Formats: sequence, C-alpha cells, structure tokens
Amino acid sequence: MNNKQKVLIIDDEADFCFVFKSYLLKKGCEAYVANSLDSGIKMMELLQPDVVFLDNNLPDGFGWEKLEFIHKTYPFTKVNLISAYQQKLEEIPDSHVNVWEKPLDMGLLDSYFQQQFVA
Repeated sequence: MNNKQKVLIIDDEADFCFVFKSYLLKKGCEAYVANSLDSGIKMMELLQPDVVFLDNNLPDGFGWEKLEFIHKTYPFTKVNLISAYQQKLEEIPDSHVNVWEKPLDMGLLDSYFQQQFVA
C-alpha cells in the first residue's frame, strides 16, 4: 500500500514549480504540477490529492475563486493558497486554509509538513 501524501501544485511559474516539486519529492511526497487552473482542476479529479498549493494569478483565472468549489468537491483535501502579493485574511473566503506568500519560507514549510504528515 502506498501511503505517500499526494501534493498538487497549481502554479504557472515554471521555476517555482520545479524547485517546489523537488522539495516535495525529497520530503517523500508524490508531487504533481499543473500550470493552469483548468489543468489543475482536471488533475484534482484524477489524483484526488491530499494537499493542494494553489496560486491565485493563473493564466486562465484566479485560483482562489475556486476555493469554494474545491472544498465542496474535495472536502478532505488540505488547501494552501499561495501568492506573490500579500493578501489580507479578510479577503480570503475561508479562514481554514493556509495562506503562503512567495517566496515561500522553507523553515515554515518544514514545520507544516512535520505537522501534517506525522506517521
């Protein structure tokens, strides 16, 4: 049985995705990348990921506007919103998600993964 956490990164910045995917693989996760909102939603259907890192500003729309859909369709998926632009928490429609500002703090990511994926 495979107990690796499936993590999907939905972001259009190729360099960011490459580095973040490499980090996730080293953490023992299955890591996948989608570079648009449409392809990310399709991958969610196929993968049923445990965790999603969702960028806001994507070529085909605003990722964060899909938050309600993701929560309703995939209630057990942990959602992390990421953006290069600092967001006010009251602008985020669901306070139960994590909000990450780029560049990501690797120390905070290490803590997050230790808390989320303790065997």
